[in-house]
Order: sequence, then structure tokens, then C-alpha cells
Amino acid sequence: MQRRSFVARAAAALSSLALPTWAGNPSAPAVPAKTNEREYWLSTLLKIAEPVLQAAARGQLKATMPVEAAPGQQNGRRAVTHLEALGRTLAGLAPWLELTEVPASEQARQQRVAELARQAIAQGVNPQSADFLNFTQGGQPVVDAAFLAHALLRAPTQLWGKLPPVTQQQLVVALVSTRVIKPVYSNWLLFSGIIEAALLKFTGSGDLMRLDYAIKEHLTWYKGDGTYGDGPDFHWDYYNSYVIQPMLLDVVSTLVAAGKESPELLEKLRARARRYAMVQERLIGPDGSFAAFGRSLAYRCGAFQHLAQVALQQQLPPELPAGQARSALTAVIRRTLEPKGTFDAQGWLQIGLCGHQPGIGETYISTGSLYLCTTAFLPLGLPATAAFWASPSQEWTARRIWSGQDVKPDHAL
Repeated sequence: MQRRSFVARAAAALSSLALPTWAGNPSAPAVPAKTNEREYWLSTLLKIAEPVLQAAARGQLKATMPVEAAPGQQNGRRAVTHLEALGRTLAGLAPWLELTEVPASEQARQQRVAELARQAIAQGVNPQSADFLNFTQGGQPVVDAAFLAHALLRAPTQLWGKLPPVTQQQLVVALVSTRVIKPVYSNWLLFSGIIEAALLKFTGSGDLMRLDYAIKEHLTWYKGDGTYGDGPDFHWDYYNSYVIQPMLLDVVSTLVAAGKESPELLEKLRARARRYAMVQERLIGPDGSFAAFGRSLAYRCGAFQHLAQVALQQQLPPELPAGQARSALTAVIRRTLEPKGTFDAQGWLQIGLCGHQPGIGETYISTGSLYLCTTAFLPLGLPATAAFWASPSQEWTARRIWSGQDVKPDHAL
């Protein structure tokens, strides 16, 4: 009891000491002390991820995780939501798990969580496990097998290389089995594509036609100024960040590394990505909120996966200093994950963007879906000495503008 009380007091002290208020006052303290900011990110990420990983590692994810969904959708979502939870959680955790220059204060946690992650994968792909996951029934499994594949690409040593050979074999079988699912003519092409990219990297054999088709179609769907359509049409939503740009970049990067795509294409995509990262940073309001338009708002801070990935890959444009990007992402993380009702009494995420807002979830949203928010934490895969963490904190663009400071104009790509 005394230990729990101490942990609670320590967490409260860390939050109050290190972090800015975001009550909508642009003149409020802008950024936390950098020495505590990384610890805040990591503690928050693990708070999200550990209920999933601890249950999944024991083979009890299906028995333990609640399934919140839109009215009438719970039974259907129960068949797919557990792969959602695992794949999306690992997609965000993977870069930190793969980090070799991890601070001493993080090492024990990293080793423990990495082992939980490998155990969870082993349970999910073992046909004899109570937690054997659905990779083939319905359309949804191709989506979340893709997030799992993306996690493997982001942590090839920790989430692939250290798996037992039998688990590697079962994982390959599971990924290949998703080929029975025909992807929708939209960003879904990248789900099939990134699964094949992972198979190419880890087995030497991926379906190059699926890969090439996903890339070529997205090139034709480019709308300009760093933004792609979701299929032939443009959508006002955050799917350029939830899926399109992060997966497209990593699919092409994997192919370039394998000698099967041109480096010039990758650089073209990175130029577009840098521009969209600029746009994303400007979408973040003075208090860390952002315009709540489009689908899948229950992914919370996952709406800024793209900005997080560009930072992770150290591709931020010169006009966007690393300390400024970090401060902006911290504000979004706080704004979307700290409100009351974000977590239930057992620590599972609940549907909402700012607290518990069940009505904000579409019919395809369920508890497992919500773990895409972990992808906002990708820069934890950078060492503490990297500019993203070591640079002084800076106010982000909206804070500067709306507090009357002078800023430079913004220009299209």
C-alpha cells in the first residue's frame, strides 16, 4: 500500500514539475524540462502498452481485454480486435525496443518489455494457443497484420531476430495467410504491401507485384503539397499520417535496401514527407489540440504518427527544429491521453479523442483499434543524445503565432 502511494505521489510530482499546462492559454509555460520529457513519454507509452503485452504474453489477451465497440458491433469486432491491439501496440513500441543506445534508466524496462513482446507474438501465431489470432477471416486482419509487419521492420532484431525459429516459421505462415484477403482500393493497398515488404526482408521472398502495385497507385494518387489521396479521391482526415506516408516510406525503403527500387524514388517520397511534417506541426494548436475532422479520431495522438516517424528517421526539414517538433508532439500526447476517461479502471484504453467519448467511434472502431496512439511515440527509438531529445525546448508554430510572436511565412512544396 505504501509503495503504491509513493508511486502515485512520484508520478504526480513528475507531471506537475516537468510538463506544461494546456488550458488554452498561449502564454502558459510552453514546454517541459527536457531532462524529464523523455521519461514522461516512456512512462506514458508503457502505461498504454503493458496491459496488452502482459495479457498477450500469458495467452490471455482474448480472455482479459474488454471489447468496447459501437452499438451492435461488439460481436463482429471481437473476432478481429485482439490482433489490432497487438499489432498496433508493437508498431509504436518497436523503435524503442530496437534502440541499442538506451539510457541506463531505461534498460531494465526495455529488456522486460521486449521479452513480453516476443512472448505475445509467440502466443498470437501459435495455432495451439488460446490467443491464436485471426489472420484470415474477414477483411480487417490484413490491416493489423500490416501493423505487426511494420513493427517487425522497425525492430528487426528484437521482434524478429530474437524469436525462436518455430515462432519465426509460424509468424511467416500467419503473414502469408493474409494473402486470401483482397485489399480495398485505397490506403489498404499498403497493408498488403508492407506485409510483403516484411516477408521480403525476413525470408527473401515477397510478392513484388503486390509491392509494386501499392507503390505505383499511391504515386498516381499524389495530390500535391506533400499529400496523397486515399484512393483516387482526397479525404479530409489524418490517413496520410495513420497509414499512407509512414507505410509508403518504409515499403520503398525496404525495397531500396533489397536493391529492388531506386533511391531516387525514396528521396522524392522523403521530400514530400518533410513537407507534410511541416503541415502536421502547424496543425497542432497552442494547447496541443488539433482540428477534429475526418475518420478514426479515436486513434488520438496517433494522428501524428507521420511527424513522429519523420523525427525518428531524422528527416525533419531545416525549418522545423527538433526541439520544436518534440514540444509539439508532447503537447498532443498530453492533450489526448491525460483527460479523465482515457483509460478504464483496469488500465485499458477507451474510445474517445479527449477522454471517454464512445460516440466518436465508427463501426470499425473497437478497443484494439485505439492502440494506434502508440505510434506518436516513435522518437523514443532515438538515443537521448539525439537532437530530438537533447535540443532545447521550443514553442511550436501555433503557440508562437497565437501569442503574438513573429513567424516566417509558410509555403507549398
